Amino acid sequence: MSLINTTVPPFKTQAFHNGKFVEVSNESMKGKWSVVIFMPAAFTFNCPTEVEDAADNYAEFQKMGTEVYIVTTDTHFSHKVWHETSPAVGKARFPLVGDPTHTLTRMFGVHIEAEGLALRGTFVINPDGIIKTVEIHDNSIARDVKETLRKVQAAQYVAKNPGQVCPAKWQEGAKTLPPSLDLVGKIEAVAIRQDQRVLSTARAFNGCGLSTGPEQTRPQHHPERFPACWTTSSRPNSRATSSG
Repeated sequence: MSLINTTVPPFKTQAFHNGKFVEVSNESMKGKWSVVIFMPAAFTFNCPTEVEDAADNYAEFQKMGTEVYIVTTDTHFSHKVWHETSPAVGKARFPLVGDPTHTLTRMFGVHIEAEGLALRGTFVINPDGIIKTVEIHDNSIARDVKETLRKVQAAQYVAKNPGQVCPAKWQEGAKTLPPSLDLVGKIEAVAIRQDQRVLSTARAFNGCGLSTGPEQTRPQHHPERFPACWTTSSRPNSRATSSG
């Protein structure tokens, strides 16, 4: 069953946040927009690129009244050491949430049972605790948080403007559409170019040696990992770890 427009179930866990251990729960997340970003584990080489990317864009999320939560299957104690020893992770001013019991990874459908780790899942949640966007990656492919920023902007816009929808490639300030019978079959004047970020993700997928065909199954491990903000001009990381 899809998680879209479902309410985050009750939970409580611990996080490391700005030098302190704090409790994070479904109730504490209410009243503001939230972005929950799952990563396989702390102390990997690919995850810090995503934490740093989120940290570099954190001010933009804050301007939109949005909190960011990084979640791994490690403890909040591990996150304290991770924050203190990694220059990239040390930039984080948002909660680093521990999920050692795998409650959250299972709740959000990103748990890898065979490994006890999480897939790279990203969830945008509204102030009422309702999930509005879901994105889940193979762990070889890191994310670009600017894509999530745009999704938060779109989710906030349609929440404030009922009856409007955001078309493909919508950016803040651009026109939206009021769905109506009169528009059916008439929106054809502009050929919308495929988003380069989508193409970049597809190329990263192929760069991992993965086929997009239905006959190909996803390998559990691959020696190349694609960091946050990766494009076709970037070089993948060649060192293998279990989940990046």
